[in-house]
Amino acid sequence: MKMMRKKDPQTQEDGFHTLLPYASRYVHELIDEFHMEKDHGLKCWILELIGEAKSPEAIPLLVENLKSDDESFRSWAMEGLGLLNTKETRTILWEARTYTFDDDEETKRFQHGIDATRREMKKKPRK
Repeated sequence: MKMMRKKDPQTQEDGFHTLLPYASRYVHELIDEFHMEKDHGLKCWILELIGEAKSPEAIPLLVENLKSDDESFRSWAMEGLGLLNTKETRTILWEARTYTFDDDEETKRFQHGIDATRREMKKKPRK
């Protein structure tokens, strides 16, 4: 996390890729970091790492962010739920298709993202 907080973009990127293989091992710590983080970009990266962890413990946070006012958080939450590809996450994404947001275009983008995620999930082995 220290590397991801540095000013140098390459060091930040290196920090992300250093953590990536260990995301599942540190999912609880990453969830804590997500809640404490103030920087939007870093918060998105942490949410991406949490999704890449493919951990059922992350489902509540991913669902919470699927309903976020922030489109970036919704996108990473959608991706993380799709990576899990369990019966539970397939149901969550199917139900999320009914969510609406302040703007019709935003709702359409969200629904399109849900549909794309669900199509990708169908291509992969289910858990």
